[in-house]
Amino acid sequence: MMDFETILQDNGTKAKAKVEMLAGMLLRGDLNVEDLLARAKVAKSSEKGTCIEALEFATKAKPELASADCLKFVSESLLDKAPRVRWESAKVIANIAHLYPGNLSAAIGNLLTNSEFPGTVVRWSTARALGEIVKLRTKVNGDLIPAVEAIIRREEDNAIKKVYQAALKVVG
Repeated sequence: MMDFETILQDNGTKAKAKVEMLAGMLLRGDLNVEDLLARAKVAKSSEKGTCIEALEFATKAKPELASADCLKFVSESLLDKAPRVRWESAKVIANIAHLYPGNLSAAIGNLLTNSEFPGTVVRWSTARALGEIVKLRTKVNGDLIPAVEAIIRREEDNAIKKVYQAALKVVG
């Protein structure tokens, strides 16, 4: 079996296959999240995106893989120059927000910034993450729900509006 460094550096393997291999390693315990994050922190954007996408895939199945450090890293990565890093980071936050309901202020601020990003995939992933945070019914909803309602009013993409509206419907 290849180690994760070899997988990342293998130019003959497509990004999707790399993501699947890395996510499998995370889920089996052959790779720990801290090692993946340490690599992602110094990686160029394409490798960072692959690392975060693998993390997204793994945390969808096992959210508890993500530490508070992981939340901090993906929250900061929401403002990366690469759209893929932004949208994959938002998807990780959607997967793990329920584990850290009191530690989401940095994520929320950066997600609100991304709600105005020109790229549709970034805005959709942002909507998913903010929707999951709204559904947690924490104190932040006092400020977050009016912000989400304002996003719905300015958002032109109906699919993105529906993600926000579904979250608001859950919390009544």
